Amino acid sequence: MKVSKYLRGSGRFLAFVFVASVLWLLFDMAALRLSIADVNGQLMKELVLKDRELAKRLNAVPTNVRNYPVHLVNLHVETSQRSEMFSRRVVEVYRRKKPDRIKGEDKVAQKSSGNILSVTLPKAVAGNDSKVLVDTKSLEQKGILEMLNAPSYKIAPGVGANVKKEVLRKTKAPFAGQEGNSLKLQSNATKDHQIPPKIPLQDFKIPQDVVLSNKSNSTVKKVKPDASNNIPPTQSPKQEHSIQKVDKRKSAVKDNKTVSLPVKAVVQVTAKLAQSPLNASKIQTGALLNSTGVRKQGGLHKVMALDVTLKPRDARALGQFGWAALVPPDDEEESMRRWSEGYFNVFLSEQIPVDRAIPDTRPPGCSQKLVHDNLPTTSVIFCFVDEVWSTLLRSVHSVLNRSPPHLLKEILLVDDCSTKDYLKDKLDAYMSQFPKVRIIRLKERHGLIRARLAGAAEAKDALLSTKALIYLLSDVLTFLDSHVECNVGWLEPLLDRVYLDRRKVVCPVIEVINDKDISYVMVDNFQKGIFKWPLVFGWSTLSNDFIRKNNIKVSDPIRCPVMAGGLFSIDRKYFYELGTYDPGLDVWGGENMEISFKIWMCGGEIEIIPCSRVGHIFRGENPYKFPKDRQKTVERNLARVAEVWLDEYKEIFYGHGYLNLLNTNFIDIGNLTAQIQLRKKLQCKSFKWYLENIYPELEAPLLKAEGLVFNVGNRKCLVQENGFLSFAMCNLSKQSQHFGYSWVRTLRQNNTCVSPNVTGRGVALEPCDNSKAHLRWLHKSNKFLAEHLIAEAHHQRLCLEAGSKGDTIFLKACDASSSYQQWHFTHYYAQ
Repeated sequence: MKVSKYLRGSGRFLAFVFVASVLWLLFDMAALRLSIADVNGQLMKELVLKDRELAKRLNAVPTNVRNYPVHLVNLHVETSQRSEMFSRRVVEVYRRKKPDRIKGEDKVAQKSSGNILSVTLPKAVAGNDSKVLVDTKSLEQKGILEMLNAPSYKIAPGVGANVKKEVLRKTKAPFAGQEGNSLKLQSNATKDHQIPPKIPLQDFKIPQDVVLSNKSNSTVKKVKPDASNNIPPTQSPKQEHSIQKVDKRKSAVKDNKTVSLPVKAVVQVTAKLAQSPLNASKIQTGALLNSTGVRKQGGLHKVMALDVTLKPRDARALGQFGWAALVPPDDEEESMRRWSEGYFNVFLSEQIPVDRAIPDTRPPGCSQKLVHDNLPTTSVIFCFVDEVWSTLLRSVHSVLNRSPPHLLKEILLVDDCSTKDYLKDKLDAYMSQFPKVRIIRLKERHGLIRARLAGAAEAKDALLSTKALIYLLSDVLTFLDSHVECNVGWLEPLLDRVYLDRRKVVCPVIEVINDKDISYVMVDNFQKGIFKWPLVFGWSTLSNDFIRKNNIKVSDPIRCPVMAGGLFSIDRKYFYELGTYDPGLDVWGGENMEISFKIWMCGGEIEIIPCSRVGHIFRGENPYKFPKDRQKTVERNLARVAEVWLDEYKEIFYGHGYLNLLNTNFIDIGNLTAQIQLRKKLQCKSFKWYLENIYPELEAPLLKAEGLVFNVGNRKCLVQENGFLSFAMCNLSKQSQHFGYSWVRTLRQNNTCVSPNVTGRGVALEPCDNSKAHLRWLHKSNKFLAEHLIAEAHHQRLCLEAGSKGDTIFLKACDASSSYQQWHFTHYYAQ
């Protein structure tokens, strides 16, 4: 009765609606489940068919073809599959192994039509689709020019003479703030090798299956030289990195746009490039500086963690995994004797494999960082002079073993006229096994700066054309010192930043290879390069407040006011648009300051990339001699930098112990006209802008003191009226009573300076000239006469004194107790 009561009238209708809704919901859920199952089945079917098709195509490729880089085997393989195949063949790419000739069609016909090439591939490679249209703008980015370094591609006779240009010669020397402590910077002296702060290395990423003995890295055992140090017997020294004859298999060139090449080259050349060869030396400075330089973003992938060795790695080898080692007592004498060969433990270095493993010291998350697929290629340039054999080889192997081959265009070894015999034929023979390594020998020593310019000019590949030589240049220049070890994943993070903006100049985190035990030591994070007066490079840690305020992560790029100068990557064209280094700089010193100011003030940026790590041996002295006096060379270079880039702040540089450089009779800094015109052409900002926007924490007051000049004895202030000095009651509102005490020690008012009369005891006013020593006054420089103004150039110690009646001013023998010789400025900015 109660139920029937509720089912009467509207209650009956509501019950019907509820039951219908439940049934509808059940039918809908069942239909949805059937639909999902059908979709999943279809997807699985497509994946299975795709896998079968891929396996079928790969099985159809002959074995000899599979020795080629994967992008030549199948242009349509998925990115993940291509990476897996690439990893298996990375060793073959670096070794000078000549693949077997492909049977059948072995030539590629290329026809230029605008930006599109019609490429005919062998049927074994491309299947039925033998003709492929390729966009030339993306050819080099996709790494298809990889095989250009193969030994069969040389330049025909008669063409080589046009290729080899006169290259500048110079002496390899370390960058400012790196090596050598013999240079004393006078009053503000610091060691010339600024080592980044070190922290203990805790996490060594070693394969789990490696078992080390407790004694394996504690002492040095006398061992035979590493087999990898031996000269490979299969290569002839003649087969090195010079221009030679073209392969006989290369067919004749029909015109200057069509070239028939073996399939392993698959070279793409646009008609525009063929008609107008790209020559780095002809790039117009400042041509593209007004462009944004930002590239469009493409696909992404994780950083490649490559680490390839010459042979299976010996886990028990000395120094393996970057661990420290000790010299046995019996060999300590020999170790000390050989120390001067490189000013580090040369004996110990020779016991360590040239391709040893080092710990992955990247911050957490770097291995999962995404970089762009179409990264630019790079030429790595090492400049050296009398470098130690083991460290030079270890530097080269670290680049070869830990760089993606499709991004590494070549390695250039610029020999700055070394005298060591092992750096001649032996080095040529050893490097002949690596197709990507070329050696450039300078006929006389010129130093690091011009050696780098020579390397940059030679960083190119050559192809044959009927009328002209075509240069295929790498996109980025990477400069490294010749005693480094590049870490895992070091290259892609650098190239990625340049890819995003060509005006970014990027540096790896420079870690420490201990000079005594050759151990690899990581450094503090959040480091940036700075300078202190007088242009002395150093490192500074970001403050915790700054990190929190800007939410900076440990893997984020760090803006860097000044680069260390020894290790960096820069867009090739941008390097030449900036005018490269100042060619007037001699040997070594100050070049890192010059290019840092130029980059920032002319529209670029400098960044340190924490996900890129490179170890560096910091040496206490240079193991080679300078062609000229080292200290005078560095001083001269810094003076050129100051005159061109520091504007009115250059007085601060001179005031920190370099006043002697203002005397042109003491040193000639050379002609600056070209550099000043370059700065105007690039429309660079002022040094004041640099201080306010890039390096605001630097203290750089234009004057050491300024304001009223108060005499303690007569209680009046100095005043200049009608070309004469006198005294008056102190009044801040009167500009005639305002004077300044400059960094070059002049007492001035505008452009008029107070001059002591050298022959007499009076004073006068004359136009200011920083090069004139007799205009200089010492103030706050002598603790016994701190408040006096001492005539610096006078043959006697004379001080500026006011008359007791406040109507005269003259010179008198200094008296520490005389109040009439004591002067106070209103504001003091520096002592």
